Amino acid sequence: MEYLEKLGVNARKAATVMNRLGQVEKNEGLLACADALEENSTMILAANEVDIKNAIYNQMKESLVDRLRLTEDRIKGMADGLRSVVALKDPIGEVISMENSANGLQIMNKRVPIGVIGIIYESRPNVTADAFGLCFKTSNAVILRGGSDAINSNVAIVRVLQAALAKCGIDENAVQLVEDTSRETATKMMKLNQYIDLLIPRGGAGLIQTVVLNSTIPVIETGTGNCHAFVDESADFDMALDIIENAKTQRLGVCNALESLVIHSAVLEEFLPKVYERLTAKQIVFRADERARKVCPKMEAATEEDFGKEYLDRLISVKVVDNIDEAIAHINKYSTGHSETIITREYENAMKFTSQVDSAAVYVNASTRFTDGGEFGFGAEIGISTQKLHARGPMGLVALTSNKYVIFGNGQIRK
Repeated sequence: MEYLEKLGVNARKAATVMNRLGQVEKNEGLLACADALEENSTMILAANEVDIKNAIYNQMKESLVDRLRLTEDRIKGMADGLRSVVALKDPIGEVISMENSANGLQIMNKRVPIGVIGIIYESRPNVTADAFGLCFKTSNAVILRGGSDAINSNVAIVRVLQAALAKCGIDENAVQLVEDTSRETATKMMKLNQYIDLLIPRGGAGLIQTVVLNSTIPVIETGTGNCHAFVDESADFDMALDIIENAKTQRLGVCNALESLVIHSAVLEEFLPKVYERLTAKQIVFRADERARKVCPKMEAATEEDFGKEYLDRLISVKVVDNIDEAIAHINKYSTGHSETIITREYENAMKFTSQVDSAAVYVNASTRFTDGGEFGFGAEIGISTQKLHARGPMGLVALTSNKYVIFGNGQIRK
């Protein structure tokens, strides 16, 4: 039996067992895993240090090294993420609807697990624990395939999780890791539709497109984030500066970080020098259109590619527009459909922006950094979907369920 097929068989068996676990058993398993992560933090950090050294040696850029790095606090955050999932309502078995038909049939629609979920992701080892937690809570088995950059960290984390599950008498194959990080193995995993019911890619545009184009398994696209902030002519400048600084600089290498700044021409001369000064103090480099560069000549010239790019770096693009309609058109053209914000005092402009900008999360006077399952009250998230089918935006527990119709009769036959 081939390596991946063996993982698939194991996952199918585990999913059957998972479907029989009650809420109490699942929560006990999650709490045991959370404790085990903290108890084994020294071992996990040692494995992560190997990945960090390799990343620096391979000249990985600063923001991506930060995504890869684990600390005691980040491991505690992973453990607390599992504990927060325990506190969430278990959606499995929830009755979505119950209707009585004219012929006396009672038709119930309820939430059920999807079955086996495959997740292909890059760099961030915290995804390993987060993805497991949400899949486990929803009675799904999960097969994880992380990137080669984080292989040592991921192996350590999964072994800790599996050992904790085994101690609870739960099939440790509820979570499995593809330890072969070759492209060939990833491509084969994308075609494992006889075992995997849903595939979720998390990472850059290249990874996501590769999965979408090659998978024979249904895919939920989780998005790259070319996130925009539009500074309207009525914007409060102090508020705008704080929001933009937070959205761009709090963490560079995350999908909800700000990458593109759109400014109304009416406030260009007054506002642009202020935001330029604020962000250059944080070593942010501006790539701007011609109108913006006339106000701040030290800015680099933007290309067409810059307006559609997810930098994940100390770079930001700048576009000048003459009205909100131009801003919306620009954002809808170049956005990846992730998160956008408008800074404005005008209610009508706020409503227009939220209505017409076609992204998963649209903000008024707030940082795009809030697009996150934890911030939305979902606990640890499986990803942020930028597609429109089944799930959109931060994907919590409900997004990892399917539904089943159960019909009760008393002898009805169809005529």
